[in-house]
Amino acid sequence: MREVLKHTQELLDSGTPFVAVTLVDAKGSTPQDPGSRMLVTESGRQWGTIGGGRVEAKTLAEAAEFLSESNPTHQTRLVHWSLNKDVGMTCGGSVTLFFERHHAHPWTIAIYGAGHVAQVLIPLLLTLECRIICLDTREEWLSQLPASPKLETRHEPDLPVTVDSILETTFVLLMTQGHATDRPILQRFLERGDQAFLGVIGSRAKGATIRKELAESGLSEKQISGFCCPLGLSLGTNHPQEIAISITAQLLHERDCQFGVIHTRNSLPEVI
Repeated sequence: MREVLKHTQELLDSGTPFVAVTLVDAKGSTPQDPGSRMLVTESGRQWGTIGGGRVEAKTLAEAAEFLSESNPTHQTRLVHWSLNKDVGMTCGGSVTLFFERHHAHPWTIAIYGAGHVAQVLIPLLLTLECRIICLDTREEWLSQLPASPKLETRHEPDLPVTVDSILETTFVLLMTQGHATDRPILQRFLERGDQAFLGVIGSRAKGATIRKELAESGLSEKQISGFCCPLGLSLGTNHPQEIAISITAQLLHERDCQFGVIHTRNSLPEVI
């Protein structure tokens, strides 16, 4: 057990994409007992075994397919295989395997600005299965963020020119030093027009002002509709800690909507 925990922690600390496979149940002619574990990276089996042979070969193929899947909301998978029908073995029996994915095709969030809200928001987001990029012109603010293999900090003197380096699947949050620095970045993203999510922190009045200026700059109504401002759900106070929670809640909602995840819970408050 110590060995598997040690190797798992090493992979987690390095940020390496991997799948942890656990043999949950085994019946019939199986070479390993329930509880056996194996760690699989993109290069193949990294550590451990669930018994070798055809079962392990099929498990490695399943883990490789799971690593390549792009849906960030699916991080676990439970499979039950008949050794005869599913694995192609002549002997009878079955295995149940639990696959747990880490760091593979993570949900990526780019945050422009490392100010007061970002200082609270980023540690909260780091508790989730996601990758974060934080960009700012001020190195002293970036240096205050927590060190994590899931966080990339970028000191950039010209933030608008970085837009092309952000993948279209990335959720983008703008919370720089104010309206004057947010809008040029926002306009570049809207001109590109393919962002999975684009939000700007601020009041309703700020949102109205930005929309008016974008229209005057020549952007179409369809382009201007591609972002939300204010950012966050309609809950909590204006304290940075509560703003961070409302933003995180909105991001989770948007992510789940995009990937068709449905929760049987209470309905959401209005998005402000």
